[in-house]
Parts: sequence; structure tokens; C-alpha cells
Amino acid sequence: MADKKVAEQYYAPPEKLGKWEGFSKFIWNGETSQCLGRTGSSWAKILFFYLVFYAILVGFFVAMLAVFWQTLDMKIPRWQLGESLIGTNPGLGFRPMPNEANVESTLIWYKASDKGNVEAWTRQIDEFLDPYLSEEDNRVDCSFDSPPPEGKVCKVPMNEWGPCTKANRFNFQKKSPCIFLKLNKIFNWTPDLYNTTEHLPEAMPDDLKEHIGAELGRGDKNANIVWVSCSGENPADNEHIGPINYIPRRGFPYYYFPFKNIEGYLPPIVAVHFESPKNGVLINIECKAWARNILYDRAERRGSVHFELMVD
Repeated sequence: MADKKVAEQYYAPPEKLGKWEGFSKFIWNGETSQCLGRTGSSWAKILFFYLVFYAILVGFFVAMLAVFWQTLDMKIPRWQLGESLIGTNPGLGFRPMPNEANVESTLIWYKASDKGNVEAWTRQIDEFLDPYLSEEDNRVDCSFDSPPPEGKVCKVPMNEWGPCTKANRFNFQKKSPCIFLKLNKIFNWTPDLYNTTEHLPEAMPDDLKEHIGAELGRGDKNANIVWVSCSGENPADNEHIGPINYIPRRGFPYYYFPFKNIEGYLPPIVAVHFESPKNGVLINIECKAWARNILYDRAERRGSVHFELMVD
């Protein structure tokens, strides 16, 4: 009997409460001044612990990020050329491009008599050429005899484009459109040029070989160019493509290379003028860039670009 009284002195079973009463008491227990099972001092201690803990985590992350940024150069990539994911083989890009809604399409299809349709395509070219029309203090006039000085970049002259001008709406309305090509930028890449008529690749078009010979006749430096050629992908395409002009020249002059990420740099461009493509026919076109260190692979589109042209 005495043992039972001692047990009752030290232990009392919890009172039985209903669900709502038990929940209310858990939220706030007036007898013990506990909220959610903890007193105010207990909540203060745990809050202080987590504040310190997360402050240390944030500080550690910021410190590691600061160390990481110290290893980077905003102007020069850490991995270049063969060590980088981009590699050493530049590709070609073209403008205008189809609507972004169909990212896989490479079809340039328009109706020459529809001014709205023509404007939709030529507006893209306007936007593409806008940076080339702006003035930049760091850009200088260049030529084969006058490459850019250290720290400067070459202007891309926009006054020698014949029919491929904004005023002419790039000749789209005349059913002889101008398509613009650019060589993709690779930091510190320098082309190994085909600047002689010796050891030209067998796959190079005959008309380009003749053009290189003609440029050499005008002076050796005139052949220091990354050459460009465009043609139909299939015999039927070549029948329908018609004559092609390259404006202002048939390629990208050497003095635009290498790309060094200098302020104001713009990649050189070539306007490919299709004089009289057959109307109402889909023409598959492939354009290639030619240099000894540009490898060509049609399957992977290395060193080339493909697009389709259809003029109604």
C-alpha cells in the first residue's frame, strides 16, 4: 500500500482529452507556457542555431564562388580550340532564318508579290545588319595591306553591296533574293588559307578554283580569304538554282581573324545573291567555307550550312 502511494507521488497519468482539446493544448499550453511543444526559450535557441547554421552555409558558398570567379577571365576562355567543346572547326550561319516557332526548319519560302510576306523576311535581315550599321570607336578601316592594329577590330563596310541593300529590300521583291552568310566565331582560331592554286582539294568547285586563280592574278594578298561556295545539293537543284553572285567578295578576308573578343568585333559577312532561282520550285542549297583547317562533313554540317529556297 505504501509502495502504491510512492508511485502516485511521482507519476500521474495524463488526463484524457478530446481531439480538439488535445490539439488546442498542443498549439498553446497555458500551464507550461509552451507553443507547439516548446517554450519561448527553446524556440529562441533553435532559431538562433539555424540562423547561425545557414549564415555559415551562405558564407561558405559565397567564398567558394569568389574563389571560382578569380580563376575566370571574362575576355579569354579558359579552354580554347581543341581543348574546348566548340573545337576548331567553325560552321556557317545564314540569315534570314525561318520563324522561331519551327526551330528545325531551314526553309526560306516567300511570295514575291506579297509585300507583307517580303517584309517579314527582310525585317529579319534588317535586325541582323543593325550592329553593322552602328558606329563604334574601336572599329577601323582595314584592307589586305592594312590589317587592324593591336586592340582594334575591322569595320565591315556596308556600302559595297550592289542589289543586296536595305533600300532594295535585299532584292526579295524582284525574285532574286540575297541570303547572308557568316562564319561562326571561335576564339583564337586562325584560318589556314587556300591562297595558291596548288594543292586545292578535288571537292572544291571548278568555278571557285578559277576564281582563286583570277584573284591571284590581281595580287597575292587578294587570295588571303576563307572562300565560300554555294550550290544545289542535287543535280536537279543545280538546274534550278540559277547564277550566283557573292557580294562584296567570295569569302571572308583574313584580317578579320583571329577572333580575340575585342570590344566592337563583328564577324565578316557575305551576301549570296541568287539572280534567277526557278520560281515555285523547292531548291536545296548547301554553302561551304573553304580553308585547309575547315573540315567538311555533310551529315554533321561541319564547315557548311544547308537551307532550302522557294520563291513563289
